[in-house]
Amino acid sequence: MSKSFSTITRDVAQSLHAMGKEIPETMQGFNSMAKAALKGGAIDELHKELIALAIGVASRCDACIGFHVKALIRLGVSREQLMETLGICTYMGGGPTLMYAAEAVRAYDEFLSRSTSPATA
Repeated sequence: MSKSFSTITRDVAQSLHAMGKEIPETMQGFNSMAKAALKGGAIDELHKELIALAIGVASRCDACIGFHVKALIRLGVSREQLMETLGICTYMGGGPTLMYAAEAVRAYDEFLSRSTSPATA
């Protein structure tokens, strides 16, 4: 059975929301850190998201791949930028990272098709 990154991100977001109710200070702290880390500065937001995706791929985290690919599409990442980032991931991480780089491509294709379909336009 093929995994759906839309389903993965939706399910994880629901769990994160529940955690926010039960450990609000921890989740607020994490969210503040994420917002500050991803804010554009000397490195713009798109490139920071590419870095985050690379770490998610190297860590083999499906939810990280899903969330960061969605953000990258929102920021207008090109397929070439995505592929070059995944090439660096593969170079640094070898075969297992290549398998998750392929998953990032699937996530990109899945979210891009949803963002350009008439039902979501």
